Amino acid sequence: MQDQVTEHVKAPPEMVWALVADVTQTHRYSEETFEAEWLDGATGPAVGTRFRGHVHRNGRGPTYWSTCRITACEPGREFGFEVVVGGRSINNWHYRFEPAGTGTDVTESFRLTPSPGTRLYWALAGRARGRTNRANMRATLQKIKAIAEAEARPAN
Repeated sequence: MQDQVTEHVKAPPEMVWALVADVTQTHRYSEETFEAEWLDGATGPAVGTRFRGHVHRNGRGPTYWSTCRITACEPGREFGFEVVVGGRSINNWHYRFEPAGTGTDVTESFRLTPSPGTRLYWALAGRARGRTNRANMRATLQKIKAIAEAEARPAN
C-alpha cells in the first residue's frame, strides 16, 4: 500500500522544493490534480496548514475536491501532506529532496493509511491503482524536472 519514484533534477533543492510546496501551482505538473487552493486563510506551506485539491481521477473521473493537511515542510529537504476524509487520513504523499551532484534527487512517494477500508480498496483495486500511481509519479516528476530545469537555466 505504498510506493516511490525518484528523478534527478538539474536544479538546486530549494528551487525544486519551492515549486512542489506551492500547492497553487500543482496544476503545472500533477497528472490528476488540476487546481488547488489554500484553506483557512493560509497563503503558503507550513506543517498543519490545510489546502484542497481538485482532482480528476485517472484522467477521466470522477472529479472531486480533496482536503489535505501538510505533515512535513522543511525547505529544500521535504514536503508532505495527508489526504483527509471524514477527519481521517487515508493517504500520505511525500516528496524528499536530496542534493546530488549538480542537482537534486527528488523522490515522490505515497502510503495508504492502514484501515479496513484502505485494505479492502487495495485488495480490490491495488494492482491497477499501484501501476497508475507509479506512472503518475514518474510523469509528475518528469514535469517538475522540465519546469525546474527551465527555470534554473541562466538567462542569455
